[in-house]
Amino acid sequence: MRFHFIAQKEIRILFIVIILFDLISGILYFTGKIHPAPFLLGAVIWFFFLISFWYLMPGIVYKRSETFRDTFTIYFQPAYIALENNKGRVEWDWKRFLYFFESPHFFHLYFSEKSFFLVPKDNVSPDDLPAVRSLVSSRIKSK
Repeated sequence: MRFHFIAQKEIRILFIVIILFDLISGILYFTGKIHPAPFLLGAVIWFFFLISFWYLMPGIVYKRSETFRDTFTIYFQPAYIALENNKGRVEWDWKRFLYFFESPHFFHLYFSEKSFFLVPKDNVSPDDLPAVRSLVSSRIKSK
């Protein structure tokens, strides 16, 4: 989830603006042109930015969404992906996915720029992981 937030265009722009503000205020502070308050403000903003996007936002999303607390079984088939739990079953044709990317613990399968499905790697056996990775990368373009 963290990688989804950080990968968003708006967040990357905000990230760059904060870094530039902090760099400029740091240079101006160390050359004696401004008081330490803007530099410290930039550092606090930077710290809040990291904490919020790395811990707070994923935690809030995980707690609010029932999907993240549910257990399910996923089947990777040559023609589709099937997701099944005690509430039912859904099948998605590979064409429904716009793109994917792989993070250390998940496959992020995107339906659109903002809508995606996380497939945890935890329960995929290490022997099956290369086959799943190969199937996903052959069916969906990577970002």
